[in-house]
Formats: sequence, C-alpha cells, structure tokens
Amino acid sequence: MTTRSTIAIVNAHVVPVATEAIEHGTVLIEDGVITAVGPDVAVPDGIRTIDAQGRWLLPGFVEAHGHLGVHEEGEGWAGNDTNEMTDPDGSALRALDAIHIDEEGFRDALAGGVTTAVIKPGSGNPIGGQTVAIKTWGGRTVDEQVLSDSVSVKSALGENPKRVYGDKKQLPSTRLGVAAVIRKAFVDAQNYIARRDAAAAEGKPFERDLAKETLARVLAGELAWDQHTHRADDIATAIRLSEEFGYRLVINHGTEGHKVADVLAEKDIPVIYGPMFTSRSKVELRDRSILNLVKMADAGVRVAITTDHPVIPINFLVHQATFALRDGLPWATALAAITTNPASFLGLDDRVGAIKEGLDGDVVLWSGDPLDTTARAERVFITGTEVYTWDPAAEAGRGAGRVLERSTRFA
Repeated sequence: MTTRSTIAIVNAHVVPVATEAIEHGTVLIEDGVITAVGPDVAVPDGIRTIDAQGRWLLPGFVEAHGHLGVHEEGEGWAGNDTNEMTDPDGSALRALDAIHIDEEGFRDALAGGVTTAVIKPGSGNPIGGQTVAIKTWGGRTVDEQVLSDSVSVKSALGENPKRVYGDKKQLPSTRLGVAAVIRKAFVDAQNYIARRDAAAAEGKPFERDLAKETLARVLAGELAWDQHTHRADDIATAIRLSEEFGYRLVINHGTEGHKVADVLAEKDIPVIYGPMFTSRSKVELRDRSILNLVKMADAGVRVAITTDHPVIPINFLVHQATFALRDGLPWATALAAITTNPASFLGLDDRVGAIKEGLDGDVVLWSGDPLDTTARAERVFITGTEVYTWDPAAEAGRGAGRVLERSTRFA
C-alpha cells in the first residue's frame, strides 16, 4: 500500500474545511496520520519539512459517485464492467471485483486533487451492487487501496432500468416495475433475516444467500442506499421506499431535487449532485441546471458534487464546484461539497474529507484557491507520501504532472 510517511508542511495557508483557515499554518503527518494542525506546531527534529511558501493546503477531494477503474477510458466494451445487466437484482455484485487500478483515470484524479473515490456499479439495474471507497493511488493491488468496503449499495430508478429491461421485454419495463423489483428484494431479505436468526437461535445450519446478506446489511444500517434518480417523481419513490423499509437514503444525481428541496431538507436526505457538464441527453435531464444545486443548498439540503467519472473527467470535480460558485453556491458550501460532505454522507469522515488530527494524511498543496480556475494542484500526498508533483519546467516550460508510479515504488 502507499507508504505511510512522516512529514511536516509548514508556512501554508491551511484550509481544514471543517474549521477556520490558518495563516502560516503547519500540518504534521506522522506514520500517515495527521497528528497536529495549527499556527504554532512544534516540528520534531529529523522530520522531512516542506515549506509551502504560503500556498493553499487542503484535504484531498472526495469523489462521491464514480466508475473509476470499472469503466476504463479508451477501452470500449473490453474495459467496461460497470453494469451486469442480466438480472434486475444485482445485490450480490461488488464494484471492488472489477476495478483496474492502472487505468489512466487514476492519474487524472491526482492531477485534480482527488485522493478518495467511491466506486459504484452502474445504473442499468434496479439494484446495481455494492460500492467501495478507495484511495486513488498507492496499492500493488486494489485491495491495498481500499478505504472502506462497507459504504453503500447502488440502486437505480427511472429511465435507465426501464430502457434496459424494456428492450428485453421483461420486468421491469416501467417505473412501477422498477419499484416492485426493489420492494420484493427487501421483503425477501426481511424474510431471509427472520429465517437466518431463527436458525441461529436453534443452532441449526443455514444456507447463505449473497444478495440477501447484502440487503440485510442495508436494513441493519451498515450500508447506505445510493439511489440513482433524476426526476422529482422518482425522488419521491426513493423516499417512499426508504421509509417503508427504514434504510439510510442518499440521493445520487438529483437533477430535479430542487422541485422537492423542502421535502429533502425536512427529512435530512443528502444529495450527491451532478454531473453538471453534460448536455440534456435524455428526458430525465430536461431540467438539468447547475442552478438546481444552488436552490437545494439554499433550501437547507446537504449537498455533494460528482463528476460521475468517466461521464465527466474526474479531475474536473473542482471545476464543477467553481461553476456552482459562479451561480451562487457559497464558497464554503462548494468546498464542503467535495470534501467534508461526501465523506460524511458515506461514512468516511473518520478517515478523510478534512484536515484535522486523527484523519489520514491525504492533503494537497494548491497554487492558490482551488475554486479559482487558474489554480493548480501542485503536490498531492496520500498518507503523507507525495504521489503527484507538478513540474513547471517539463514539456519545454509548459509544465507537466509527475505521478509516483508503482513501478518506481515497488521496484
């Protein structure tokens, strides 16, 4: 896995996100973990020290919804393992089993200051499968990059599963059919739990079912329910199902979430919004607008931002926040939408999303405010190890990013 290094970054404009910015601040990372943050941190003798020279130091960004490594760029069908569209219920599937960590998108993530990504199956099935949170660099295998394999289950409402299974002339080919598939899967899981618990109480053997075991974890609150949904009526169905079965709902995309923003805010249902740099390519996206995100935030909805990589390149995550800023999203909210909020929504905030003691040393030195489109991620650290460096002298003075390649680290 990425080396857990010990370093001190001094003389930085530290933006912890969860707390106020610190001028001329120091962040001390020991054995890969942040151990001190402040203006007067004592740096122990012998520790590698980096002078930030006033540059901005922020936590690594968190991409809350992407297909990095399961939908490889430039590989066509051979590198696309996003959707197993042969069964409407993919509860037994895991994104982890299809991630190729050497695909180019991971290098792009570092260039954009993204150090954590939640990788999800696609939206072709009513139930797509289990997601996984990983670091965007560091392992000999993907298993060494896993931050958490207990994050969420991906589910889809609306056009996508309707189209996929409608073309097959099978259930579900309508919105009511999609909801029925999800409802039946949870009822079956409830019955399975009852039988499993009864067998355990009686000391009898019990045959496990991988799909129902996953849904049992959703019902127990161990996994969130990541609901792909665009239209307001589908968002209402998502809420209805979550309240019927009592699971923890996170809206993904939420294109028309502004139309029910008061409901989402009242019920404290978070929204991972985006991608925002797309055309209105299907009926569900007719009302797509960056301004919709601003309206939801104004109504009190907790929001995060996604690229849905590779729909939008993952290194453009910060630029979506910048465009939302231009349309009225407060600066602090825009920054939280790619750091603390996604980490909180998906149960990762005990490891990433902010600069504070006890969290992983995943930090990025920027040339300036990252929400300024001219700013650049100059140095990226994961667990204290520098994995990306901007070299301004490269390419005849045009500059280029240098990634610490696996072949170098594991030689």
